[in-house]
Amino acid sequence: QVQLVESGGGLVQAGGSLRLSCAASGRTFSSYAMGWFRQAPGKEREFVSAISWNGGTTRYADSVKGRFTISKDNAENTVYLQMNSLKPEDTAVYYCAADSLMRSVLSGPHGVAYWGKGTLVTVSS
Repeated sequence: QVQLVESGGGLVQAGGSLRLSCAASGRTFSSYAMGWFRQAPGKEREFVSAISWNGGTTRYADSVKGRFTISKDNAENTVYLQMNSLKPEDTAVYYCAADSLMRSVLSGPHGVAYWGKGTLVTVSS
C-alpha cells in the first residue's frame, strides 16, 4: 500500500514557477514508478509527467515539455515537479500517482494504482 500527499500548489502569475512535492509512505516507494496528472475544471484528468522507479527514465506531455521537470528522491520518499514558465492553461488540480509499472503510469489515469488527493495550481494572466 502506498499513500501519497501532494503539496506546493498555489497562485502564481504567468511566467512564474512552482515546485510541487509528493510525499509517499510505504516501504516499496523506491520500486514504484511515479507520475503527475492534472485536471482542469470541466476537463478529464490528463497525463503530465512520469519517472521510472530509479529515476533513469522520464516522460512529459508535449504541452509541458521543456518547462516542467520531474525528479525522484528515493531516500526522502518524495517525487517533485518543478514547473517553470507557467501559463494560464496550466491551471488545474495536480495529482501525484504511483504504480509498480511505468507503463501503467504512461497509459493514463485509469491504469494507475495509487493517487494523492491533489493540490491546486492557479496561474493568473
